[in-house]
Amino acid sequence: MKIMSRRQLAKEKVKTIQSGYSAYAETKEVSELIKKELHSLGIEVEEDRCSLGSWFIPTKA
Repeated sequence: MKIMSRRQLAKEKVKTIQSGYSAYAETKEVSELIKKELHSLGIEVEEDRCSLGSWFIPTKA
């Protein structure tokens, strides 16, 4: 069993978003890492937050 760091998990989710798919983050920490990475790449998303986590939905340019 391989354990993935939160930072690596966030990077994998950003790759998913870059491919045009939505991504889900269960923790606030991973959500913040995703937002930080997306901001640095200039990628805009809609974030749908709930008590269980956040969905990141790519916006069409």
